[in-house]
Amino acid sequence: MIILVHGGAGSGKPAHKALKKLSVSLSSGYRILNNGGTALDAVTEAIKILEDSGIFNAGSGGNLQLDGVRRLDASLMEGKNLRAGSVIGLEGIRNPIEVVKSIMDLPHVMLTHRGAIRIAEAKKLPPLPEPSKAFIKKLEKMKKKEKSFVKLYNHYFSTVGAVALDAYGDLAAGSSTGGTPLMLPGRVGDTPVIGSGIYADNSLGAVACTGMGEYIIRLALAKEICMNLKRMSPHRASASSLKRISRLGGEAGIILLNKKRQFIIRHTTQYMAAGYAIHGCITVQPGFEKTGVIDRI
Repeated sequence: MIILVHGGAGSGKPAHKALKKLSVSLSSGYRILNNGGTALDAVTEAIKILEDSGIFNAGSGGNLQLDGVRRLDASLMEGKNLRAGSVIGLEGIRNPIEVVKSIMDLPHVMLTHRGAIRIAEAKKLPPLPEPSKAFIKKLEKMKKKEKSFVKLYNHYFSTVGAVALDAYGDLAAGSSTGGTPLMLPGRVGDTPVIGSGIYADNSLGAVACTGMGEYIIRLALAKEICMNLKRMSPHRASASSLKRISRLGGEAGIILLNKKRQFIIRHTTQYMAAGYAIHGCITVQPGFEKTGVIDRI
């Protein structure tokens, strides 16, 4: 049983409190696995904790769009039957990952705010708190410092994600985000796009991505890496696709896990807060060397 989580990739060094919260997320997710829970349950719980924290660009900490509204995206996929679900532009709900889990029980895969909010209300999911004055002030400072939407896009992207392998040999992947800072309303990144932000297939592996969403979508990065696993090791599969995204001018980070219990944490950015839990032991780091890798069997 293994679970990996990440708190986004970028040029800024993650704060200590972010690393501490990743440890809490891993601990909670691993506890579910250790008690006989599914990989899907573990991934959902791990991401929910990160959404609730207000520290990461997801849930309560999600970025504001140009009109001052938080619109959140999330996705889940399980590797046994390839069931998947995602939500785009959800407003006013603290945990989009829980809405996504409910969508997986429907005949649909992807819902926008209008349909997803009805599910959230029916399940009486907790509301999203209003952005704090400190949060708004931080974004205003960011705008003045960068003075360019392009610079904001290139330096301040992040997402949270998780992948897990349970005692039954099943894989799952999930992701949640508030998008890029001050993005145009209506913009959709990679997170809710199955095959781009996440993918899980028991016969191949499970991948969750973070980084420049438009580039990740163009490569269908998560699915490409999983397909690479048919003929490559996890190390080569991830390296090959991240080199391709770099050649296009994009940046990204990934966490990858397969049924052989091999896993990879790799990124092209300076930092990528991430970690893993295996045999009850938790390891979290602010990042690895560029295109750094952990490969465990």
